Amino acid sequence: MSQKHTITVHDRQKGVTHTFQVPDDRYILHTAEHQGNSLPFSCRNGACTTCAVRVLSGDIHQPEAIGLSPELQNKGYALLCVSYARSDLEVETQDEDEVYELQFGRFFAKGKVRAGLPLDED
Repeated sequence: MSQKHTITVHDRQKGVTHTFQVPDDRYILHTAEHQGNSLPFSCRNGACTTCAVRVLSGDIHQPEAIGLSPELQNKGYALLCVSYARSDLEVETQDEDEVYELQFGRFFAKGKVRAGLPLDED
């Protein structure tokens, strides 16, 4: 029998807070939506950062979060579309561009790129 956890999501973009119950064997985003909570999402497959949150308290399990580096996961970021609650949780939505920059920023702003190789600046 699954255990239910209380999830509190602070949606920074909309300025609202959602609180709902989620069984520990169900995805958080999917359950939230079925209970009438509107949260940001895009792919629903753990491959993008639209549903990214920062965990403020609690324990989350996200074995399928391929769109989020292990480093960011270790810093408390999670993707709600492929996350399971392992305790009561409090999370805060993140700006997708911020998370994308944290994850991939090291690959950008290195000059022009062609066929994977930087070009000399003119």
